[in-house]
Amino acid sequence: MAETANVVVLMPGETLQLPNSEASLTPAQELVLGPGLRRDDGGTVVATKAGVLRRRDPNVYWIDSHQKRYVPVRGEMVIGIVAAKSVDLFKVDIGSSEHASLSYLAFEGATKRNRPNLQVGDLVFTRLLVANKDMEPEVVCVDSAGRANGLGQLSGDGFLIHTSLEFCRRLLTPGCPLIASLSAVCPCEITVGMNGRVWLRAKALWPAAVAAALLERSNCIETEQMKSQLQNLTDCLANF
Repeated sequence: MAETANVVVLMPGETLQLPNSEASLTPAQELVLGPGLRRDDGGTVVATKAGVLRRRDPNVYWIDSHQKRYVPVRGEMVIGIVAAKSVDLFKVDIGSSEHASLSYLAFEGATKRNRPNLQVGDLVFTRLLVANKDMEPEVVCVDSAGRANGLGQLSGDGFLIHTSLEFCRRLLTPGCPLIASLSAVCPCEITVGMNGRVWLRAKALWPAAVAAALLERSNCIETEQMKSQLQNLTDCLANF
């Protein structure tokens, strides 16, 4: 474990001593381990990937790493690309080691006669229903109440950006300054998948292209640098 300027960098297999990790905790104080951390049989917290240790109050810990290979997690929202279609299923590329299956009936209002008209190459915003290391992933385009609620085909002229998983988590953080500032400068529709894919669309082509380029450049920089880039973009647009 290396520590530089209060930044803790971990390598796979390293153990970590977290505050109150072995104490008797109340439900409000319970330790929550996110991506990159797990407990071994003895209860010791071990890193499973290389990256920077992050913490959120009260006791939530995880590791941020520049990872692009997605490991399916049940309940997560992901952006998929239709790779193939058969009589009853679509095969969807979600960036994992194997394609996920998407039933024709896994859409709001879908029936055997009223099927979604998806073609190979179309984009879909889906929710992982089955994510097990011993089973093929399965995705659906409805929530637990059977409603689309924003899920389904991503239609229209838009841009698909491939980023790291850590960057997508940053974009989904409540109050993300990049999303708020970007919406003010270039109003656009943004859909973020937990599998390292971001889709955006604007009323005009050039705002969407500018927003896509900015997101790609922001993938490996910190929040303060994002703000600086947004200010430069605002100045350029003012002279456009």
